[in-house]
Amino acid sequence: MILDILKFGDPVLRQQCAEVTEFDKELWQLLDDMYETMQKADGIGLAAPQVGVLKRVVVIDVDDGRIELVNPVITLMRGAQYEPEGCLSFKGKRGVVKRPKRVRVTAQNRFGKPVKFRGKDLLARAFCHEIDHLNGVLFEDKVLEWVEDEDDD
Repeated sequence: MILDILKFGDPVLRQQCAEVTEFDKELWQLLDDMYETMQKADGIGLAAPQVGVLKRVVVIDVDDGRIELVNPVITLMRGAQYEPEGCLSFKGKRGVVKRPKRVRVTAQNRFGKPVKFRGKDLLARAFCHEIDHLNGVLFEDKVLEWVEDEDDD
């Protein structure tokens, strides 16, 4: 099911998300719906608060396949990159953000089993961007310079 994506200014986007403790069909449906919503919106990541759910849940796909993160934590950050980012909650706005070049993330999968990921470049940015959402931090808080969106032509 396609979910509504909250837009900038919605107070839910600034709230802290609760840790997931129930790994059940409701969570699985949320993950499936979030992934479908992200794909339809032509995004590479989506966090649960962006669809009005204050749980620590993220989906990402940077063309390497579907990644589901439940209760994710960044455990290592290395290097730096300065690249433009966008956000499905900020359609039409892009800005250069400093992010680590490489990250390691620990999380749980949809069944509650521990998982680990390493990301570099775009995947590292996606991990950081989406995990920020779980803490009520938006990419606009970190923008160093706003850039023109390609869709503005």
